[in-house]
Amino acid sequence: MLSFDIRSLETKAVHVDGSIKPDDSIWEAGDTRPTEPIRVTGRLSSAGEGRFYFTGRVEGQIELACRLCLDEVDVEVDEDAHLLLAELGAEEADDPDVFLYDPNERMLDLRPAIRETWLLTVPGYVQCREDCKGLCPTCGTNLNESTCSCTTTKTDSRWDALLKHKSKSH
Repeated sequence: MLSFDIRSLETKAVHVDGSIKPDDSIWEAGDTRPTEPIRVTGRLSSAGEGRFYFTGRVEGQIELACRLCLDEVDVEVDEDAHLLLAELGAEEADDPDVFLYDPNERMLDLRPAIRETWLLTVPGYVQCREDCKGLCPTCGTNLNESTCSCTTTKTDSRWDALLKHKSKSH
């Protein structure tokens, strides 16, 4: 469960143990969604009038394409999370590190803050292994699996004048 009664939070802290499924409505088009539910654990407590503080962990699994060969890579995401939530109109409203909530709502939903934490935590790119050879830029062969007969001596045409000068001097 990731929604909590705001009035009860003002008097006592709660233990958070919930998840967000890959098909949850919180995800937007283009989001890097997890391959299995994200697990969220921690503590949510009052941090003064209209403010709440969450400290805990966000854990999940994601499948990303290797940046060199495009093979799928399973990536484990495990990150500490420290979130400050404040009501709309609070003095912290301009701070991008503060998550805002509607004080007229009865429940405080952590899912939007967890979604943003997830998106910032997931790596932008991955590599399947350190010695990945990638794809041939000419024919697209995965060079980890086989070789190709393409020539790799192509040079940038902007260097042609210097290459001609070099070949004349030898």
